[in-house]
Amino acid sequence: MNSGWATTHHACEMCSSSDGASTNHDGWTTCFSCGERYKSGGNYNNVIDINSNVGVSTMEVGRGNHQMIRSISKSTCARYGIMVDGQDTIFEYRDKDSMVCAQKVRMGSKDNQRSFGVWADGLLFGQHLFPKGGRYLTITEGEFDAASVYQMSGSKYASVSIKNGAQSALKDCKAQYEWIDSFDNVIICFDSDEAGQTAAKEVASLFAGKARIVKHHPDFKDANDYLENSRSDDFKSAWWSAEIHTPDGIIAGKTLWDSVNQPVEKASVQYPWNGLNDLTYGVRHHELVTLTAGSGVGKSQVMREILYHVLRDTESNIGCIFLEESVAKTAKSLMSLHANKRLHLPTVESTEEERRDAFNATLGTDRLFFYDHFGSTSVENIVGQVRYLSKAHDCKYVFLDHLSIIVSAQENGDERKAIDEVMTRLRMLVQETGIALFLVSHLRRPSGKGHEEGASTSLADLRGSASIAQLSDIVLGFERNGQAECIDERNKTYIRVLKNRFSGETGLATAVGYDQDTGRMTEVIIEGEVL
Repeated sequence: MNSGWATTHHACEMCSSSDGASTNHDGWTTCFSCGERYKSGGNYNNVIDINSNVGVSTMEVGRGNHQMIRSISKSTCARYGIMVDGQDTIFEYRDKDSMVCAQKVRMGSKDNQRSFGVWADGLLFGQHLFPKGGRYLTITEGEFDAASVYQMSGSKYASVSIKNGAQSALKDCKAQYEWIDSFDNVIICFDSDEAGQTAAKEVASLFAGKARIVKHHPDFKDANDYLENSRSDDFKSAWWSAEIHTPDGIIAGKTLWDSVNQPVEKASVQYPWNGLNDLTYGVRHHELVTLTAGSGVGKSQVMREILYHVLRDTESNIGCIFLEESVAKTAKSLMSLHANKRLHLPTVESTEEERRDAFNATLGTDRLFFYDHFGSTSVENIVGQVRYLSKAHDCKYVFLDHLSIIVSAQENGDERKAIDEVMTRLRMLVQETGIALFLVSHLRRPSGKGHEEGASTSLADLRGSASIAQLSDIVLGFERNGQAECIDERNKTYIRVLKNRFSGETGLATAVGYDQDTGRMTEVIIEGEVL
């Protein structure tokens, strides 16, 4: 555009100034009194502000003319307010009163365009043409596409465009939710690229049950592409074939054959005791197993026995987080299980060969990884450590002893809320990583006979929150009468399945006896039958 002035200091057509206007050689006039820019005789809106940094102060309504562009007919362009002025294409956006409130000017290419006007007032492109309700509404990613869909559909169905590409799609459609939702079917026809398809799913999720997403033919990226290549029939086929969008998390039953036709999930490893396996069918990945008992009943010993069994019967890496004892204590306890000697006691004699053999069979396998921390720690830290054990060391099983120490580190002072948070985070972590997580939790002290005297366990006895039971897949309760007169009975622990999400089978599973000489817990058999 020539910036030289042909005439200066003449009257303005837009205000009362008699000498504030100047006109350049291309016929464009700028008034230095009112700030308007116009072409003599044109139709201009002098109240719209510009959302642009190009130095043009007015929106030029009526600029250009309607003509065929990109195979879109002159009549369709006229209906949608698409105008051409030289190399520029102008798209008019209208408000709820059907007045032009904003413009998009494309100067030769999509990458070179300017926006003018009050965009907050603007409807979707073309929305003013169609009243509420109707059988079909198509939403596109661009103005040319909206006009192309309308034309290829024989001018039968409503077709509109979002304002500014895929990035604005969700916001634009939320703003016009009521109008869009009034249509029986909402066809999302965005570009075939990743950004377009991602935005299509986001918009479709707003209108679940009525939203369909067009899957483009591989040769075409958008609706206008079909029109320009004279392939309207291919577009109509893709449009009519658009499938109902199913939001993430919703699965059609008819798609599940391959899943249900798979063999029933088998245990990744068995428990050390047959009676417990009879009810639980062993241990599976993606499971959260909570072990619970009263104080002094031997939860940690049972935990270590299961840990050693997993180490012996799998080739998987194992994470060990025992917050109530040192790493050295945990390590020696595991060595003791292999040696069948209580190596951690000063009165138990052992040879270096025995200790080396026990070390090689446990710690020396390079499959055990310990969190070296004693005492309370935050849930964020524990979650981070468990995730690290899973991701960095490929641990398939993690043993965490115990829940109360984590909860004690929370600052809010509300034990129930703290347990809810911890259990929720751990449950999500199990799903995320696919590990089997074994967690020790305490029981509240019952009225009457205590758990250390052999009182039965129940889910209601879990200390602090119902979320422990709700979010666990398996809950195992341990019962032992530490005050029994008979030493065998004092050393006998009954294992009760309190919850079993896998099979639903619950009840008393078995009993294990603790051998004070070997430090091992073995299943008790009475008259040939497991208790």
